[in-house]
Amino acid sequence: MMPDFSIETLGKCSVDSPLGLAGSTGTGGPVFVRDDQFICYNIEARPGERPLLTRDQLLEVAGPRQKIYFSPSHVHAGIVTCGGLCPGLNDVIRAIVRSLWHLYGVRRISGIRYGYKGFLPEYGLEVIPLDPDIVDDIHKIGGTILGTSRGGGDRTSEIVDTIEQLNLNVLFAIGGDGTQKGALAIAEEIERRKLKIAVVGIPKTVDNDIEFVEKTFGFDTAVVKASEAVAAAHMEAHSQINGIGLVKLMGRDSGFIAVHTVLAVHEANFVLIPEVPFDLEGPQGFLPMLEKRLARRGHAVIVVAEGAGQHFFTQEVKFDASGNRKLGDIGLFLKEKIEEYFKAKNKEINLKYIDPSYMIRSAIAEPVDSMYCERLGNNAVHAAMAGKTKLLIGLVNNEFVHIPIRAATSKRKQVNPEGSLWRDAIEATQQPMSMVNPK
Repeated sequence: MMPDFSIETLGKCSVDSPLGLAGSTGTGGPVFVRDDQFICYNIEARPGERPLLTRDQLLEVAGPRQKIYFSPSHVHAGIVTCGGLCPGLNDVIRAIVRSLWHLYGVRRISGIRYGYKGFLPEYGLEVIPLDPDIVDDIHKIGGTILGTSRGGGDRTSEIVDTIEQLNLNVLFAIGGDGTQKGALAIAEEIERRKLKIAVVGIPKTVDNDIEFVEKTFGFDTAVVKASEAVAAAHMEAHSQINGIGLVKLMGRDSGFIAVHTVLAVHEANFVLIPEVPFDLEGPQGFLPMLEKRLARRGHAVIVVAEGAGQHFFTQEVKFDASGNRKLGDIGLFLKEKIEEYFKAKNKEINLKYIDPSYMIRSAIAEPVDSMYCERLGNNAVHAAMAGKTKLLIGLVNNEFVHIPIRAATSKRKQVNPEGSLWRDAIEATQQPMSMVNPK
């Protein structure tokens, strides 16, 4: 069942946009987006089965509106980056600032330092004034010029107090699931106070696990960098007697990076992800399958997502400041179990373990990601200036759309074990369809 895709607004748009685009097609130039332009989320259909769709079932197309809510000269915009590092953070900041400044003439833009904690008085963090001169070259470096942190987003009332003190009209929240849940709570507190402040999210997670969003920024760069690590692991494994390359990649709840990486490199023989359980021993277990691979080819490459195999850990469940469950280290666990298994069989192996996670997170965005960040930032500004709120910008069916934050944070997007992506990964690795022993 689809959620309600309706988008909330602060009020009637009565200000003429300064963009000067055409009001209708046929002029041969860029055109404003109308508020009655929508797309379907689910494009699968069978003849005679699709019913008439209502407004709440359609996604609103993103882009510049002919009439906007805010008068640009009165706008004070804030930008905050939260959570872990991700390729493209600076690219998004740059796009937002340049779009506000050059397209709409907004001259008051403030960067909030170190995530939601930058709003909290005990940290004493001053905002950073932003303009095109400051941000023009920041896409050439990794990380975020604003700094980031986890946590603090649950102190909603204090955050909104600071937003009021700063006299912000617009807040752009760049971050993942926890950040967007915080942004929604902030927007709801703003609404309770009857303030006219737009809150627009730009979803950031290398895991690509935001529901209803086709792709989050940083994901493509993560796959590029992860592919380099897997290629190195393959070279090491191929050069040794019974060489084994073990690479742990990001993916707390979703195995998208791991799956896309094995499809990209063609050199991995096993991919282990959170969505697909596996046993270690027994006739169908992972370790006997690894042994068979070594006997057949003399080397093996294993890619494991960090959230895979968590059923092997029995420690008390704890959470980090962002509300994420703390994981057992599946990479080191597998390394130890593989070494123990072959030692017990008196078989020589040469295992190399690679964890490139933080190198990937801090990387500069690849061109394909940088381009995507530019478009996300631009569309976020268009939405905010039109007074739209409680939404994030996402790509769906190759269209930039407005997605209600509540819908996008309702659950995590995951690899479907019955879908074509996982089927293709199985075909690429040639690993068994299942590594779970029959009951």
